[in-house]
Amino acid sequence: MVIEVNKINWGKSITVGITAGLVAGLVKLGWENILPPRTPERDQTNPPQKMLEQFGVPAQITHATYTYSGQQLPWVSYVVHFSFSAGFGVLYSIGGQLAPWIKKGDGVPFGIAVWDFFHLKLMPLMGTVPAAKDQPLEEHVSEFLGHAIWMWTIDALIKSKEESGK
Repeated sequence: MVIEVNKINWGKSITVGITAGLVAGLVKLGWENILPPRTPERDQTNPPQKMLEQFGVPAQITHATYTYSGQQLPWVSYVVHFSFSAGFGVLYSIGGQLAPWIKKGDGVPFGIAVWDFFHLKLMPLMGTVPAAKDQPLEEHVSEFLGHAIWMWTIDALIKSKEESGK
């Protein structure tokens, strides 16, 4: 079954996608506190910071922080993290209506595909992270499972909105 583009409620789909993506972004950050994907040394410049620097954004901006509870937190990294998550929430919300097959497995295969494309292919190709073979096993485990749970969360939130009819 394929839905016609003109039958999509674009406003609702975008709003639900953004909301689901933001919540799932929180889930992914929580996951990374339980299973950190990178060593502290490799996280001194995390992938969002490194990618921005590759695009010419100065380190004083990419490493800008705010202080909360006595800790320095990388707000620029969070902007990238949540923008990515919200963007994929919208993509999944709309894409799942246009091509329902992407929602198979409650979003888990889609999340794993996002991990594979970005963490094993694109970012290593760009030099943002080491080649997949040079990344520690802990990073693969954390990112693989984290992306699966991240997209599962997006899928569950979108489904709950669809089922509630709101």
